[in-house]
Amino acid sequence: MNKPATIDFATATAINIPAAAAPVQALHDLVPGEARDSLLAVHELLRRELPQGRLAVYEAGGGSCSVLPPELLSRSRVTVVDIDEDQVRNNTYADEAILGDVQTYNFGKESFDLVICYNVIEHLPHVDAALLNFRDALKRGGMILIGAPNPRSLSGVVTKYSPHWFHVWFYRHIRGIKDAGLPGEPPFPTFFHPLVTLPRLEAFAAANGLEMTYRREVESPRYPEMRRRKPLFAALVDAGAAVLNAVLPRGTDVRRGDYHVILRKS
Repeated sequence: MNKPATIDFATATAINIPAAAAPVQALHDLVPGEARDSLLAVHELLRRELPQGRLAVYEAGGGSCSVLPPELLSRSRVTVVDIDEDQVRNNTYADEAILGDVQTYNFGKESFDLVICYNVIEHLPHVDAALLNFRDALKRGGMILIGAPNPRSLSGVVTKYSPHWFHVWFYRHIRGIKDAGLPGEPPFPTFFHPLVTLPRLEAFAAANGLEMTYRREVESPRYPEMRRRKPLFAALVDAGAAVLNAVLPRGTDVRRGDYHVILRKS
């Protein structure tokens, strides 16, 4: 592929990007619920386990807000790689933003303390290549934070097998995001490579020098959102999920539509 374009936000005025960074929403506007609680636990783990002092952070697929809490972001040099030019231009917190493909873009070995891949791997046709690139770019003891939808959940199945126009309709009319589907705005097309499934992701990680040190499946944040915005619609979805849970093996909860994991490089 052609050499990716690089945008350095120290000279952002040349491409009409505001010099002042927009407020960072480290919790991604998550409403109270399991997903928010898990991300807060992830923040605490990162505070405890990451090195003190200046951090080198690679964000694979960086949009307009960071998943890092502000106190970690303030001592990090953040490099973002994204294949969407609008996403790169909308980014206001990265020190360097690169227009490129996280599946093929290579950094020097052992360059980063932390790689963040949040709501990204479900969109990649070659998750294995991306994960190996992340691993090689990590320093020894460095971590990869992954947030992704669970393909075996109700929301995962609907997302996988429904057309993209339905995803846009859901974002606009159920979630209330009026710009959904416009250039640079989610939802983006999904592939759901087999490695997005948690057991396969864990096995692949273990086979390639990555230990899963944090793993939590959570109720999709779409459920508490719907309960607030569209209570009747949410009641129908909850009822359908309850019926499915009753007929599936004990312990299954099809509402657990998202997960957070942390992989550590040995």
